[in-house]
Amino acid sequence: MNSEVNIPDTSLVLVALIPSPRDLDIARLLGWYRIPLKSAPKIIAVDYLAFYQPAAFGKDEKHQIRWLAPILGHELATRADLLQDQLDHPRAGEEYFKVQLGGLLELPQPIPAGDWKRITFFYTTGKRIKEARSLNDLPVHDEERPVLWRALRERALKSDEYRAEQLPEDLLDPAILALLSGLANKKA
Repeated sequence: MNSEVNIPDTSLVLVALIPSPRDLDIARLLGWYRIPLKSAPKIIAVDYLAFYQPAAFGKDEKHQIRWLAPILGHELATRADLLQDQLDHPRAGEEYFKVQLGGLLELPQPIPAGDWKRITFFYTTGKRIKEARSLNDLPVHDEERPVLWRALRERALKSDEYRAEQLPEDLLDPAILALLSGLANKKA
């Protein structure tokens, strides 16, 4: 149980793929994380990012969430602006959200993926992060779901990135929710 993480239960958390140890070092040392604009979740105005570590992290660190970070803000930048050592990258000219982060918080116990091996983005809450024993405990499927989506909608409207008519009033079909939160196994 991860009850020692000191984040509010009502915090909005975006679980996000951190592709490589280098990207985790950038988050830790430089205080930012990048999300390709073309595959970004609908709403990034949340309280925390929880970083899912894929196989690139090696035997002892792969397929788990070990780190969280508070979100301080975000802006748009090209990949070339963000990664100056990759100016010849095929996606160098593409736009990315540069998400500014506070200090990384290590979970007392990592949250193992279990059967989940490929994820990109999905939303959860601070309470679920603190109580999770596996990634299966993180998605919001129960009575909390309407509360989560209302909170995300309100946050998006406050961020001035969306107009009210762009965001649904009611719950969405699960297939649409999966697309909005990037669970369609896209590659970043």
